[in-house]
Amino acid sequence: MADIPPQNGRVAVVTGTGGLGFEDALALARAGCDTILAGRNPDKGQEAIDHILQQVPGARIRFSLLDLADLMSVAAFSERLARECDRIDILINNAAVMVPPERRVTADGFELQLGTNYLGHFALTAHLLPVLRRSDAARIVSVSSIAAMRGAIDFDDFNAEERYVPMVSYAQSKLACLIFAFELQRRSEAGGWGVTSIGAHPGLTRTNLIHNGAGPRSIPGRVRSLMPFLFQPAARGALPTLFAATAPAAQPGGYYGPDGFGGVRGDPAEARIPPKALDRGVAARLWKLSEELTGVRFGPRQEALRLPVSTAL
Repeated sequence: MADIPPQNGRVAVVTGTGGLGFEDALALARAGCDTILAGRNPDKGQEAIDHILQQVPGARIRFSLLDLADLMSVAAFSERLARECDRIDILINNAAVMVPPERRVTADGFELQLGTNYLGHFALTAHLLPVLRRSDAARIVSVSSIAAMRGAIDFDDFNAEERYVPMVSYAQSKLACLIFAFELQRRSEAGGWGVTSIGAHPGLTRTNLIHNGAGPRSIPGRVRSLMPFLFQPAARGALPTLFAATAPAAQPGGYYGPDGFGGVRGDPAEARIPPKALDRGVAARLWKLSEELTGVRFGPRQEALRLPVSTAL
């Protein structure tokens, strides 16, 4: 993205070391941003850093260990960054798991997609909010998906314990990410937190997300392998997120995605919002449940307060 405003002196955190996360970090590094690329695999993380340094010699970028499927890792990562960073200007909540065929759980007992894609990022944002508030113009970008359009928050079986359907759980997790983006903006405005929250989605993008989740021999995996022309390059898919993170025109509480038919490809533009993402009653209920499940809340002074983690779902 050649038209990213200069980011010299700004500090960004990007979750996810491959695909969109890699492209986000590469573009931010090119723009002069001090970038922290966070992921759960140190080898893949260092490989990503090496590739970025090959393309942007002298880039200020480093890897930091973060497993969003483990709330203890989220807390440790956040505490480490609070010591190391004077402030954080950009947080891109990007990392995701997509449609594993069998139900799997995180270290804390959450369905893997729900725990990684949404609850881990909810806790991460709460922990990092004090450091984000030190910036004079912090932005938090939550990456959703066109699958959110078909999603619903199932409070009766939130953790998919009674019935697990891979795409249903994925769509719920990505709808939750978007609801969170909107509710975070409302709470920031009401509480004077001074941070901007924006949602984005990449359309259909050529990454390894499907292969890593459903597997290359699954139906979605075969579509991804045999019909790559349906998917835009990862660098293109990253553009809406980068627009949300850096563009002066990006609006607080906005939602951005590709401008092509169905939002599957194209240039960044305002995206169609799923009606369910605008239900403030659902948003308030989801926020409360998320605090209970993660044991973290956005406190009265906007500090992340550690609470006992609830196992009740």
